[in-house]
Amino acid sequence: MDTILVVVEQREGKLNRVSWETITAGQAIAAQTGWTLEAAVVGSGVAAIAGEVAEKKVAKVYDIESAKLDPYTPDAFAHALQEFLEKHPAKLVLMPHTYQVRDFVPKLATALQTTAISDVIGVRYEGGKLLFTRQMFQGKFVADVSFAGSGPYFVTFQNGSFRADKVEAGAAAAPVETVNADVPDGVVRNKPQEIFKEAKQAVDLTQAEIIVSVGRGIKEQKNIELAKQLADALGGELAASRPICDNGWLPMDRQIGSSGQTVAPKLYLALGISGAIQHIVGMKGAKSIVAINKDSEAPIFEIADYAIVGNLFDIVPPLIEEVKKAKG
Repeated sequence: MDTILVVVEQREGKLNRVSWETITAGQAIAAQTGWTLEAAVVGSGVAAIAGEVAEKKVAKVYDIESAKLDPYTPDAFAHALQEFLEKHPAKLVLMPHTYQVRDFVPKLATALQTTAISDVIGVRYEGGKLLFTRQMFQGKFVADVSFAGSGPYFVTFQNGSFRADKVEAGAAAAPVETVNADVPDGVVRNKPQEIFKEAKQAVDLTQAEIIVSVGRGIKEQKNIELAKQLADALGGELAASRPICDNGWLPMDRQIGSSGQTVAPKLYLALGISGAIQHIVGMKGAKSIVAINKDSEAPIFEIADYAIVGNLFDIVPPLIEEVKKAKG
């Protein structure tokens, strides 16, 4: 029977949410194909994370260990996973579409003389073939792509393509096998420094469950305070469309869209955002979208779950008060 392997990503002892989303994708594919689903954690001292993954509906979890896998380097990860896959063949290898995965997957796929389909937003099984959906031209079109050849096939899933809260738990904990990776001296050719952050206030919006985002309709920089008050009342994060960040009204790490972050919160409030395709591709995976815009023809309303046509300066202040009342 063919095997699906999900390679999860951990940072500083924590799995990111898109790793859980990728396991959800693997479970969906396994249900359609009847293939066996396994998972792997790569790093040093990651047995606890392997145990956490083993609680989900997977047949087995591999704890791929080496002191040379921490800190992350593309050389060590590609070498360790190549060695692992040569001994434990998998038909399909799924990973989250993160900066780290984007860094080493081309090297790994090339070493195994195979191909990768990246930034996938959906998958279906038709006629005995898996079809993976990718966006093209900044989301204006989508294409269904399939693999040729014998594999292993590498696929990376875009943040928000599947629901992390839909991952199925196992009836019992899956077995965990520790695999000691042999990463010889000389394989790693660079020495990582501390993880770069643009500023102390740098935020990872991909992990936020509630986001309040502002666009041109906010009119002036001083009015962003209104959106911040709403975000604070909701316990969420503040974000923006590209024009706001280009103007320097908010830092670039708050930008949502094709040239910013791709997010999938439980709640996304769009204040004065018209909804250009470049912005929509970065947030359309949100579970619930609330849009406030005085233009009833704004494109954002095409994807909004709740559309409020009106002046945000009339709507947001009473909304803040109602949220505060609800929280007591």
